[in-house]
Amino acid sequence: MQSPETEYKKYLQLLISNKERFVVIALLLMTVAFVVSFVVPRKYQATSTVFIEKNVISELVKGITVTPSMEDTINVLTYEITSRTLLTKVMANLDLDLGKNDSETEELIKQLQQSTKVKVKDKNLFTISFTHTNPRIARDYVNTLVRLYIEGNISSKRGESYDATKFLAEQIDTFNAKLQKAENEVNAYKRDKGGIIAIDEGKLFEEINLAQQKLYDLELRRRQLEGMRQITKRTGDPLQSRLAGLQKRLDELLVEYTESFPEVVKVKGDLETVKAQMSARRGQQSQSLDPAELAKIESEISAIKITENGLRRYIDTNRALLQTIPSAKAGLEKLELEKKNQKNIYDQLFARHGQSEVSKQMEVQDKSTTFRVVDPALLPVKPSSPDRLKLMLLGMVGGVAGSFALLFLVDHLNNTVKEVEFVKGLGVLVLAVIPRLHDPEVEAKRRRRSRLILGCALVYFLVLMVFPGMELLGLPYMDKVLDLLSAPEARLRIKGLLQ
Repeated sequence: MQSPETEYKKYLQLLISNKERFVVIALLLMTVAFVVSFVVPRKYQATSTVFIEKNVISELVKGITVTPSMEDTINVLTYEITSRTLLTKVMANLDLDLGKNDSETEELIKQLQQSTKVKVKDKNLFTISFTHTNPRIARDYVNTLVRLYIEGNISSKRGESYDATKFLAEQIDTFNAKLQKAENEVNAYKRDKGGIIAIDEGKLFEEINLAQQKLYDLELRRRQLEGMRQITKRTGDPLQSRLAGLQKRLDELLVEYTESFPEVVKVKGDLETVKAQMSARRGQQSQSLDPAELAKIESEISAIKITENGLRRYIDTNRALLQTIPSAKAGLEKLELEKKNQKNIYDQLFARHGQSEVSKQMEVQDKSTTFRVVDPALLPVKPSSPDRLKLMLLGMVGGVAGSFALLFLVDHLNNTVKEVEFVKGLGVLVLAVIPRLHDPEVEAKRRRRSRLILGCALVYFLVLMVFPGMELLGLPYMDKVLDLLSAPEARLRIKGLLQ
């Protein structure tokens, strides 16, 4: 294996022996790179800077108006500016051809979207740039795009404000009608069941208890009178007196005890005994009753029964009324809640309508968010692409590298024997090496030819260096020449010469 130093010498020898070819090929590759740098269409980039300014009035009326946030505007900025609708308007304003059919139009729109760049530099600062082969079209396109975007944004916000105000006004009328209907239903319900709703349940319950107590007292009195009705007698009758006493004692015991109470059972037994005795004397006792006293007792019993019936009706009515009160109040609460909800919505809509009116006035007078063009797009003088100086420098480096690579490839493909080591590697015995014989005249002629070629190459290289120098110094001479050549008159003249 050969050492790196040997390899280096080999490559150096290859380069020295083929220096003319190396220089010519390198210059040809450089020339191709230089020509390509000028042939590639020039593209000019126009840029405009826009500042989104928040008006002072927006801060003063904060909380009163409703305006889109600046963050939302920035987030949808790229999509809005590169939207198909806006780009179509720009092309129509510039009188540019949109294509003969829909497919061509769509392709042109896609190209415009790809060439249009939107960059947000700060929270409220962004730039719009566009690249085109015609600098005037690039400038006019950016300025028109910015102008239409600002006008469309302002018009859109105004339209939204008008639509919002109109919508809120319609909703206010609708909910006002619903509120009036709810109020009418509440008033009608109060007129229908206002008496029931106004009743105090606790007081009504207390009145029912009092009526029940009074009914119980009347029933007790009636029982006493019914007992006395049978034992009314003249003064001095011991059985009648005993019967009345036992009956009174029994009524008193029944107030506190049940019928199974021993004392109650004993008094009942005594009553039965007295009644049996009086039954035996019924024929004799009948003449001893007092008719006036009996009529008085009957009259009082009848009055008590009438009062009892009235109290029972009063208690039943109040109990039914007591059961009706909760449902009546629940119905009223439901209607009141519906009314309250409608009132809340109406109040909110009314307040929002006021805010919408202020917002609309702000949008009409451009008092909210202002788009201010800081730097409008100017006519670009220097093309943004291609970077000719960079292409030329790369062409120079590539020319040298490509020329050397081509020489190395040709030498590698050459199968002739060039070194003794190659023959020895084949296992062939080398007897002698005959050196190359040089004719002095031929060598002198070759050296003159080599110097001529290298001299011309140097001159040509210096000529080539003029073009990077012009690009480095910013001299637009080649651009003027290319513009003259690309003019329609020049094209016709060249075509005539070729024919």
